[in-house]
Amino acid sequence: MPKNLLLDPVEQRSNLEIKFNPIPINQYNKSFAEEKSAYSKEDLVRIYRDMFMIREFESMLLSLRTTNSYQEVSYKYSGPAHLSIGQEAATVGQSYLLDENDFIFGSHRSHGEIIAKGLSAIEKLSDTQLMNIMEDFFDGKILRIVQKHCKDVKDTKELAIHFLIYGTIAELFGKETGLTKGLGNSMHAFFSPFGIYPNNAIVGGSAPIAMGSALYKKVNKKKGIVIANIGDGSMARGPVWESMNMAAMDQFKLLWDEEYRGGLPIIFNFFNNFYAMGGQPVGETAGYQFLARVGAAVNPEQMHAERVDGYNPLAVIDAIKRKKEILAQGNGPVLLDTLTYRLTGHSPSDPQGYRSKEEFQRWAEVDPIVHFKQQLVLEQVENENNLLGIELNIKDIMLKLYKLAIDEEISPKMDLIQYPDDISSLMFSNQSIEKMEERECEVLIPKEENPRVKQIKKKIRVGIQDGKPVSKLKTLQLRDALFESLIDKFYTDPTLIAYGEENRDWGGAYAVYNGLTESLPYHRLFNSPISEAAIVGSAVGYALSGGRVVVELMYADFIGCAGDEIFNQLAKWQAMSAGTLKMPVVLRTSVGSKYGAQHSQEWTSLVAHIPGLKVVYPATPYDAKGLLNAALNGTDPVIFFESQSLYDIGEMFHLEGVPEEYYEIPIGVPDVKREGKDITILTVGASLYKAVDAAEILEEKFGLSAEIIDARSVVPFDYEKVLESVKKTGKIVIVSDAVERGSIINDFARNITDMAFDDLDAPPVVIGARNWITPAYEYENHFFPQADWIIDAIHEKIMPLKDYVPVNNFTKNEQIRRSKFGV
Repeated sequence: MPKNLLLDPVEQRSNLEIKFNPIPINQYNKSFAEEKSAYSKEDLVRIYRDMFMIREFESMLLSLRTTNSYQEVSYKYSGPAHLSIGQEAATVGQSYLLDENDFIFGSHRSHGEIIAKGLSAIEKLSDTQLMNIMEDFFDGKILRIVQKHCKDVKDTKELAIHFLIYGTIAELFGKETGLTKGLGNSMHAFFSPFGIYPNNAIVGGSAPIAMGSALYKKVNKKKGIVIANIGDGSMARGPVWESMNMAAMDQFKLLWDEEYRGGLPIIFNFFNNFYAMGGQPVGETAGYQFLARVGAAVNPEQMHAERVDGYNPLAVIDAIKRKKEILAQGNGPVLLDTLTYRLTGHSPSDPQGYRSKEEFQRWAEVDPIVHFKQQLVLEQVENENNLLGIELNIKDIMLKLYKLAIDEEISPKMDLIQYPDDISSLMFSNQSIEKMEERECEVLIPKEENPRVKQIKKKIRVGIQDGKPVSKLKTLQLRDALFESLIDKFYTDPTLIAYGEENRDWGGAYAVYNGLTESLPYHRLFNSPISEAAIVGSAVGYALSGGRVVVELMYADFIGCAGDEIFNQLAKWQAMSAGTLKMPVVLRTSVGSKYGAQHSQEWTSLVAHIPGLKVVYPATPYDAKGLLNAALNGTDPVIFFESQSLYDIGEMFHLEGVPEEYYEIPIGVPDVKREGKDITILTVGASLYKAVDAAEILEEKFGLSAEIIDARSVVPFDYEKVLESVKKTGKIVIVSDAVERGSIINDFARNITDMAFDDLDAPPVVIGARNWITPAYEYENHFFPQADWIIDAIHEKIMPLKDYVPVNNFTKNEQIRRSKFGV
């Protein structure tokens, strides 16, 4: 069912001009006296309390980093301290109207964001809700510490404040009693029960993740909005631009079904303190003059962009209130340019030579905390003595909780000597969850009525019959096996969505998604922009918010375009959250064929190097369906490689064919594809078929029986079957289409040597692609491993083959020569 978006040449070629609306800059002009009536005394005092709480928290860190003590109590804190002293009004004003259903994703300068959002959530949650959260979180471990050592605190909300501040301090100090057991630390701390989602050490890194979280809320009809808190320096980063563009896609308003129509509920909030580190976007590294101007480039609504005075918390509250109304009407996304200023350096080691003392002094003179306090007194909201009492109380609380956090008995670090697996056990959740939510799946027709399902039913589910290959048109192909897995999960998990470049009407680059448009509404399967960072980053946000997602990068080579999102986001948040977050993401990508240096690289080794990712590469229809089923039922991020050269292949090894019913193949278990007794050949991906060709040559010409094992998975990997085979054969060749240098097959070889040393007659032999650029199709046989390469390597490095003359050179001298020249 193709979309209907007519492109009329008459209209498109018309003589027109684009008109822009004025972008508000600091338009808030209400006096404190005017605003006073809109707030209770308690509200205004709480705003001051929250700002001062943040200031004291950050002053504590600054003192620790510069003097190794706080209030004369010594402690050596060596972690990062990217402080936001001076920015308190901006963070408190932003969070004032937000509750636990509103999510914020922060920057590396995030302590103030965490505290402000946490204090706002505490104010809005009931005592019962707060106690349930604290008792459930890590089985009440943090709560018990606070209750035991803060017995004078009787009020539940005060207890929750102590819980928040203590948990945050302990987190920064790497303590097991921190909000994420000390695994997040300063730049990654968060607390999702209060709507505080991961803060990010990567500049602008939260933009695509927050956008994905907003997508989750939209698709699954969840309450609340999402705010991406990023700095003005991040405006120059590609993922930020990609995320704003994707958040503003026209399809949300034009193509999605009526009940889902409307923009994403997200605010891209730039805390604009005028500096990246020492570089200044305005006047130096950017050309927009006013950051809010950028909104005009994104959509006709100009992202409802405006600059707001972030030195006035009431101005920020006013802006957030107005922007929330825009989002509630389905008119997102929104861009806020929140003006502020940091009164410290980028970090304590920053000499601040990039700004003058005069400039700093001018901003210090309008310190938002000092100014707001003056207004409270001047307008007789609260007297100075009472405000001083609040300040002293906060200092007392901070000192008390600081002392608890530095006490090694009360707040220990992880004991990785007694419990060496504490971190490794958090790398993967290893859960199997059929559906992320219990509700009906939104589909257009019953699965059995899907045209492609009907078509596949007529296909032969094996690739060989009566000893002959089945026609490609008649056999169930690998792409069909993948389709069966996908459509089954779409009818099982209501949260599952899939998107990428050309996924819907095109059917995906290689027709795996063909037929899904007949079954799925637009909000469950849609096209994304050509924005690899936004595709993967948004999948991270969608998953950690509670959904399941399949995204596609058309070619494995494009992994490089989404490097941070794969390596630093997708791979890390489960462990950094100490297991509180899940990451049910399947990233499908294809290994190219015929397309040369930038479209034909086998990059399994690249992602396998990154801890926290599962990596699979099936080479048969049976394995493809079973492994994709396991990946889609799991809660871990899986990079799912597929070979373009194998999409139309039938099942050659599983003699019963590809089952129509549901089944899973455990990720990490290799498979013996051909039994043998003289030599083992371990393959990764499409190289399986070259190994089969080599095995037939070995048998026909040399009487040797080769056992072929298909790795199927790269991470994790169970060596038991390989070791059993090597014990039998005494010899092993390991083959992959990845460039040999740095390939995972070298790891395989090293580990097999370690574990099977006594069983080996010769060292394992590794055969990868040449260390070149991938050449054009006409030269691929000289680049990717071929059957004769395997024979040659066996002859020269394991055992001489009678009367055999090798074609390729696998001698030691040739290895030395190639390495010398880096090829």
